[in-house]
Amino acid sequence: MLFPSFAFLCLFLPVLVWLWRMTAVEDRDRLSMLLLAASLLFGAFQGLEALLLLLGLSLVNYVFGLLLADEGRRRRRLGRRALLGMAVLLNVLVWCRFRHLPALSAWLAQWQDVLPVISPAPMPAGFSFAVLIQLAWLLGVHQRRIRPEGVMRQALFVICFPYALSGPLVRYEEMGPQFGRLGLPGAGDLARGLGLLVLGLAKKVLLADNLAPAADAVFQAAAQGLPLSTAEAWLGALSYTFQIYFDFSGYTDMALGAALMLGLRLPENFAAPYRATGMVDFWRRWHMTLGRWLHDCLYQPLGGSRHGRPRQYANLLLTMLVCGIWHGAGLTFVLWGALHGLLLLVNHAFRHLLRGGPAGRVLDLPPLRALCVLLTFFCLVVSWVLFRADDPGTALHVWRSMFLWSDGHPLPLQEGLAALLPGGLLEPQLLLPLLAVCAVIVWCLPCSQHVLLGRADGSRPWLVWRPSLVWAVALALPALASLLLMQGQAFLSFRF
Repeated sequence: MLFPSFAFLCLFLPVLVWLWRMTAVEDRDRLSMLLLAASLLFGAFQGLEALLLLLGLSLVNYVFGLLLADEGRRRRRLGRRALLGMAVLLNVLVWCRFRHLPALSAWLAQWQDVLPVISPAPMPAGFSFAVLIQLAWLLGVHQRRIRPEGVMRQALFVICFPYALSGPLVRYEEMGPQFGRLGLPGAGDLARGLGLLVLGLAKKVLLADNLAPAADAVFQAAAQGLPLSTAEAWLGALSYTFQIYFDFSGYTDMALGAALMLGLRLPENFAAPYRATGMVDFWRRWHMTLGRWLHDCLYQPLGGSRHGRPRQYANLLLTMLVCGIWHGAGLTFVLWGALHGLLLLVNHAFRHLLRGGPAGRVLDLPPLRALCVLLTFFCLVVSWVLFRADDPGTALHVWRSMFLWSDGHPLPLQEGLAALLPGGLLEPQLLLPLLAVCAVIVWCLPCSQHVLLGRADGSRPWLVWRPSLVWAVALALPALASLLLMQGQAFLSFRF
C-alpha cells in the first residue's frame, strides 16, 4: 500500500480518519491503540516479514534503552558507552545485511572461492529510516534527554505510518509528547492536511512521474554506451534533477498531510532547496531531518568543529561519505557522498574567507545571490547524474556528453530540436514545457508547506491558504487530474 494508490487514498486513510473522530469523541485514551493498529496494518501491506523484523529490532533496541537508562549505571560511564556501542553495532550489522553485505560478498567471492556468497535480500520497506530513528533514540537515552516509556509506545514511535516508509526522520522528543495527548483534530487541520495530501500527490503524479521516462531513457542509453547529444544529456540530467525534487517533495507533503489529518505535526523536511545559495545552504533545506540526524548523531560525536578547521573538514567529509553509503550499495553513492563532501568543504572555506568582510556584503546583493543560486543548481545537476547512474562509467558518459565531449571531440551544436536530439530518446514538445513549469514552481512559488501551514513570509498573501471557494477549486482540479492519471508508482525515496 503506497501513498499514491487508491487503496490508501480512498480506503485506508478515509476509514482511519472516520474511526479516529469516532474514537476521539468516545475515549481519547484509545487513540494511541488505534494509531498503532493502523500502523501495523499499513506495515503488513508492505510485507509481513519486514514488519516482524522491524518490530523485533525495535524490541531489542528497547531492551538496550532500558539498560542505558538504568540509574545504577549512571556512574559507570565507560560501561554505558560500551553498551551504546553494542547497540549501534547491532543495528548497523542488521542494516548492512540488506544494503551492503550481498554485494560485498559477491565482490570478495571473485578473489577467493572459499568465501560464501550471501544471497541478496530486498531492503524491507522503511528499514533504513527506522534504523536511523532508533539510533537517534538510543543516543537520546544515553544522553539522558529521554527515557523509555513502554514497549507499546516504542513500537508506535518506530512504525507510525505517516513517516515509517521514508521519513521525515522524527525524534522521540517531537513525537513522544504528541502520542501522549492525541485528540480530535480541528476542521482547519483536516483541511490543511487534505490540501498538503493533494499537492503532494500532484507533485508525484503530474510532475515527477512524467519526468521519469525522459530521465530513464537518457541514463539507460548511457548505460548501454549509446551516443548522446549535448542536448539529450542535459535534458536527461535536468529531468532527473526535477524528478527527484518533486518526488521527494511530494512524499514529504503527503506524509505531513496524512499526519495532520490525525492531529500530528511532523517536522519540516523540505524548504525550497534549489533556491540555496551554496551547498551548505542546500543541506539546510534538502531532507532537513536527515541533515539534522547527520549533524547531531555523527558530525558532532566525531568532534564537529571543536578541534580546528582541518579536523572539522575531515569530520564533514566522513559524514557525507556515510550519507552516500546510507543511500545505496553502489560505488556511485560513495562517490556522490564524497563529491558533496568536497563541495561542502569548498563552500565552508569560501564562507570563512568572506566572513565579516566587504566581499560578503557584496555577495548579499540580489544579482550576485541569483548567481550563487545558479552556480549551486549547476553543481546539483552535475552531482545528481552520479546519484542516478548505475555505475561510474554511465555517469562519466553522461558528463562527457553534457560538456560537449564524445570520444574526445566536441559535439557540434546544430539548430532545430531534431538536430539537437538525434537519438530520438526524448519528446521535446512535451518535455520542454514540463521542465519550464517545474522551473516556475521551484523558483517563483513558495513551498506548499509554507502555503498550507501559514509559514509564508507575507510577501504574497494571496498564496496563503484560507477556506474559500477559490482554494477549493484550486485543490480539486489537481486532485482530480492526479486520481485519473495515478498509476501507483513508488516514490524514489523508497529505494533508500
